[in-house]
Amino acid sequence: MKSLIVVVFIMCFVKISFAQSVKKTMNRIPDSGQTSSYTTTFGEDNDYTINPPFYIDNGDGTITDTVTGLMWQKTDGGEMTIDSAKKYVQQLNLAGHHDWRLPSVHEGFSILILDALNPAINTTYFPNTNAEYWWANDTAYNFPSKIWVTNAGGGQGAHPKTETISAGGTKSFHTRAVRDVTTPTIIPNHFTDNGDSTITDNLTGLMWEKFPYNDSLFWDNALQHAENLTLAGYSDWRLPNIKEIESLNDEKANAPSINISAFPNVVAKKYWSSTSQFNHGTNAWFIDFQNFGLTSYISKTTRGCYIMCVRTATPKVSGINSLVDDAIKMKVYPNPVNSVISIKLSVGSIKTIEVMNMQGKKIDLPIYFQNTDYCKLNTENLISGIYFVRTTDTKGFSSIAKFVKQ
Repeated sequence: MKSLIVVVFIMCFVKISFAQSVKKTMNRIPDSGQTSSYTTTFGEDNDYTINPPFYIDNGDGTITDTVTGLMWQKTDGGEMTIDSAKKYVQQLNLAGHHDWRLPSVHEGFSILILDALNPAINTTYFPNTNAEYWWANDTAYNFPSKIWVTNAGGGQGAHPKTETISAGGTKSFHTRAVRDVTTPTIIPNHFTDNGDSTITDNLTGLMWEKFPYNDSLFWDNALQHAENLTLAGYSDWRLPNIKEIESLNDEKANAPSINISAFPNVVAKKYWSSTSQFNHGTNAWFIDFQNFGLTSYISKTTRGCYIMCVRTATPKVSGINSLVDDAIKMKVYPNPVNSVISIKLSVGSIKTIEVMNMQGKKIDLPIYFQNTDYCKLNTENLISGIYFVRTTDTKGFSSIAKFVKQ
């Protein structure tokens, strides 16, 4: 009997990986983009800025999202049926690329901005085309007549194919193509049970509580509960923003639409996010695991939503991810560049600037203008190719970004 007790005790602390392979097409989840504050209670979306959106206009009808690593069609292809949308992306030849595809609903949701409305998207990079919805490449669980879409109001859900105008409906469903800049990797185990009542999502790098609070809460109380949580030795838990909680949705399941092997106590209910409805501070966004993973909003004083707490678990690593991290701190525009490149730090003040080619050789470029955090360089004598610009700020921290000379 003692031996049995010892064995059970040890196994409680063994990490368990769930053998559910998943394709990783996004490097990280972009922040929701919400900068407005709607409460004095700490823990709302505005209080945390994690992976802020940072786009590069490539000047050829495409936009690169430096957070996810995906390349997007700048202006969507217009209203069409889902069948036409699938043919459209297969035949699309844009910027010399032929490997365009329809996004997954998670990818489409990644470019929504929750500090805007109709469209809830950055119209500087993605012009307003009066789309009400954008098609995804996911079919609703057990409902082949319904397709996942994201919408201009900032949400997502599964809608009948027939709702779009071209199929005889009254709403405008558009198509925006996406492509992988680098080959997606396969994550052999989507989730890892850490043996301490926490689950690590190996796709996003987020850590979740395995056994969430088993009752509904008002929104402000949900913020407070998450901020006060100490679990597995961590005290930096928080209520997830809407993009983070949405990342857990499993479109191949329902009621609840989540991996119940990893999260056995999650119920088929609505779950709060920390994100408020833009310009309607009395409402907050939620995900409905009862209804396929629909995201919508409800009054913050409605006690009908549950909570799952999250923390950022992925450490900063070298290589591509760290390059993207540094690029977020430094905006390079335009990219590709012709004769003048503008550089601006999002944090700190510029002290030194270096430009290097692919071989690491330093190149001297004339400076048109420079103040503490902004400068312009003359690039008209550069030959066509790929270059890197590195800045050092006054505190000694360096940032590096890649740009292309046409």
